[in-house]
Amino acid sequence: MEEELKCPICRRFFTKPVLFPCTHSFCMACAVNLQEPAQQLIPQVTCSEDGTQVINDTVDFPEIDKVSIVSETDSGVVCNSRPSSYVGTPSLANIFTQTLQSCTYGIKCPLCHKLVFLDDSGAHALPPHRVLEAIVDKYTQQKHVEIKCELCENGSSNATTMCEQCEVFYCDTCRDSCHPSRGSLAKHNLVAPAQGKTILRAKNKSKDAKCYEHSEEQLSMFCTGCKIPVCFTCSQEGRHTTHDVQALGALCKGSKSELSQNLQSLSEKAKSGTEFIQRLKAMTESVNGNSNEFEATVVAQCDALIEAIKKRKVELLESVQVEKDNKVKTLKEQVSHCTSLLQRTTGLLQFCIEVLKESNPSSFLQVSNGLIERVAAADTNFNKEMELAPRVSPEFELTLDNTPVLHAVQTLNFFQMKAPGQPFIIPEECSAENNSVTIAWQPYPSSVVEAYTLELDDGNGGDFRVVYVGREMICTVDGLHFHSIYNARVKAHNHAGESPYSELVSLQTAEVAWFTFDNTTTHPDIMFTNNNLSITCNSFDHRVALGTVGFSKGIHYWEVTIDRYDSHTDPSIGIARFDVDKGLMLGKDDKAWSMYIDYQRSWFIHRDEHTNRTDGGIKCGSVIGCILDLNNHTLSYFINDEPHGPIAFTDLHGVFFPAVSINRNVQVTLRTGIEPPVESEGSASDEE
Repeated sequence: MEEELKCPICRRFFTKPVLFPCTHSFCMACAVNLQEPAQQLIPQVTCSEDGTQVINDTVDFPEIDKVSIVSETDSGVVCNSRPSSYVGTPSLANIFTQTLQSCTYGIKCPLCHKLVFLDDSGAHALPPHRVLEAIVDKYTQQKHVEIKCELCENGSSNATTMCEQCEVFYCDTCRDSCHPSRGSLAKHNLVAPAQGKTILRAKNKSKDAKCYEHSEEQLSMFCTGCKIPVCFTCSQEGRHTTHDVQALGALCKGSKSELSQNLQSLSEKAKSGTEFIQRLKAMTESVNGNSNEFEATVVAQCDALIEAIKKRKVELLESVQVEKDNKVKTLKEQVSHCTSLLQRTTGLLQFCIEVLKESNPSSFLQVSNGLIERVAAADTNFNKEMELAPRVSPEFELTLDNTPVLHAVQTLNFFQMKAPGQPFIIPEECSAENNSVTIAWQPYPSSVVEAYTLELDDGNGGDFRVVYVGREMICTVDGLHFHSIYNARVKAHNHAGESPYSELVSLQTAEVAWFTFDNTTTHPDIMFTNNNLSITCNSFDHRVALGTVGFSKGIHYWEVTIDRYDSHTDPSIGIARFDVDKGLMLGKDDKAWSMYIDYQRSWFIHRDEHTNRTDGGIKCGSVIGCILDLNNHTLSYFINDEPHGPIAFTDLHGVFFPAVSINRNVQVTLRTGIEPPVESEGSASDEE
């Protein structure tokens, strides 16, 4: 706190600090140096065109009301503490100027530039800042700070004595010049600086206890307008009678409480600031390590580029060598061919010349015709066979286009990528339908996102699991539990890192299932009507149709109505895995559990094993209800709202789809989105 204990003007520890009305503090000596005649600070009052007196606003002098002038001047100090010039009535302007003209000195605070007007006592009329003085005294004692001379201008000399009567600390030089040991000063008592500090503390304590005007009265009250302690007599008589005067102890306790509360808030902020500084320091310490790591990465990347260029250089030189070898080989082949042709032509020429030397006409004529034809043919084909143009050019008609690579290298620079900001889920575009939910989101503005990760909990407040990773910003998740509330969150990531998770969005699946027959997975012999709620078959053999929804949790109920029933056939109704054999009667394999029923009786069937024959059949208009209780892992049946047979199947675990198998003699309609019968709910609860 050393800076708090130094005067803003002399930059030394406070010596006899005084408190300005603006709450700033200065050394007494500094305040004396700041004071100047009040007339130089009093603003001019002029008359406007309408005769109104106006305080000149060219001087930075705030507005002040009549009560403030009267109350403050009564205490010997006038402070302008409001931040704008004032245009007032003629009477107020007169009061204002007359009051200030009676002041002798004025001081402009060098920190806030507010004016303080003083009487003949000048800066000595300002109240001493006892608290600050005590803190400075305590601090300098702990730090063993030397007491400085109060009269040296630069304050560089240490005090050697203090006058008990003058209450001034002197160095040897200033004592000899300003406090000689003669005349009336000879009776003054000079003590050592440390002893002088002790004497001053005792004097100040005794001064603070008694009223300045009523020496017999204790200072028990505080004038909030003048900001000075007063005795009870001062509050009842004199200039403080109209001021706001409160009990000293109660006001002090309230102020301390307020300051403590403010300090607590500031302390929390200071604690946060300290933690932040520690984080900054830790970051500073990690910069070197991160820099070395990053430099190694840059070196590795540049080395990789260099290696790639070297490798490409070898490949290009190999291409040049191959091109050279091809050219040389081609030219050598052409030279060999032309040489051979030329040798044959030269031989023919030499032979013909020798023939022309033959003197016997008969002998010449015997060979002349053949030679003439050979020479004519050789002459005709010579240019064609000789190929007087080279087969390849000796020049390398290629150029290495390195401009894009040079440009890329020259513009190679760092790309600043930071982790993306927190993405936002768009609630109005999120929805839940049956046992599926759709979540939509958008990225944080200006974030570079390479992919998103969508997470969903288990619908029961459990752990989150990843359900989608990709660049899309909308996702539908199917196969969830009914009558459950799912929480979803999403985060973005790139090479630099991951964003924080988005805010959660909660979506509730349907309480009961609404579904139809699935025309995409059903056997092709099945025919659909009534928006896929009714089916029939064009085959004499059983064909399987599945529902569009699978169940893995909860209690679910649906009904199948017999719309057409011929030839006493036996439709099979129950549940199945998704990969059930759809060309067999339901229940023939190990992936279906069903009840097949005719006009008289029914059986339960699984793995082609028939059990629990039960009397009672169906006819046109009959309604078969299926209760799949996955809380207790059972399947039961109703016919026309009455329970039919015992519990059909138990120990059911996994995902099951409603299923039906029929042939051409039956047409059925599916009814969904209905609550289970009351009997099933009661029995389920009893079992639990």
